[in-house]
Amino acid sequence: MLADSDIVPECVVGPGTLGGLIALYEGNFIKLKSLLGDPSAIPSCCFSSSPTDCRLHLSVQEDSRYTRLLRLTYLFDEPLGIVADPDLVMRVYLDARVVEVISWADFHRHDALRELQASLCGEIDRRWSRNMVLSKWLDYLLHHEHVFSHGLATV
Repeated sequence: MLADSDIVPECVVGPGTLGGLIALYEGNFIKLKSLLGDPSAIPSCCFSSSPTDCRLHLSVQEDSRYTRLLRLTYLFDEPLGIVADPDLVMRVYLDARVVEVISWADFHRHDALRELQASLCGEIDRRWSRNMVLSKWLDYLLHHEHVFSHGLATV
């Protein structure tokens, strides 16, 4: 498994800095590629099952030559309907080999995510936190051996 410590930044970076954010984007691309394989080859809608985790859903929201807009989430059946949580939408820059979370759910079922979202004030802080959540979630998914079977697991 790939760890954050395996990624060597080419500049001095720190939390909350633009350099740190770009390094986070690069690390997230490497992790996402470990989870999905080639991000340019995934089908428009697929899922991953794990023996120790919930079913994970992935869909391609937009597709172009150099970018893909992906939505990654769990879907929960609640009394008022289906709830997606966490619900991350990310732009994958295929040529630059980086991933940026561009949005996440307005409402979170988890207290920690609600508190994090409420505490953010600057744009760098918002981007940093969204992408740090993706980084930790990708670590979790890889730890739980999620694997997307392209062509076999389409929905």
